[in-house]
Amino acid sequence: QVQLVESGGGLVQPGGSLRLSCEASERIFSWYAMGWYRQAPGNQRELVAVITHGGYTNYADSVKGRFTISRDNAKTAVYLQMNSLKPEDTAVYYCNLRYPGANTPAYWGQGTPVTVSS
Repeated sequence: QVQLVESGGGLVQPGGSLRLSCEASERIFSWYAMGWYRQAPGNQRELVAVITHGGYTNYADSVKGRFTISRDNAKTAVYLQMNSLKPEDTAVYYCNLRYPGANTPAYWGQGTPVTVSS
């Protein structure tokens, strides 16, 4: 069973930066997209950013210009560089992986918490 292992979350002051990492427990050659979602207390899980195997990216409007998603195909890994963090970015961040032709992700990470507070 493939696992996605996330790291990099923590406590940061407003305006600060964090870099999240997510790596699969084994290399997957044929994945279609990997993405980051987040869920704040009392809210539904929402898309933050997604990147395809070929490098196409898409971002939620709330993070455009502040967050950057990237991937390492050799490691089956995805990263999220988060700059200019705001208190409203506070949430548990989850990564996932989707195969070609699939409507839903095949795997989810366990989540890494991000808290933006002074």
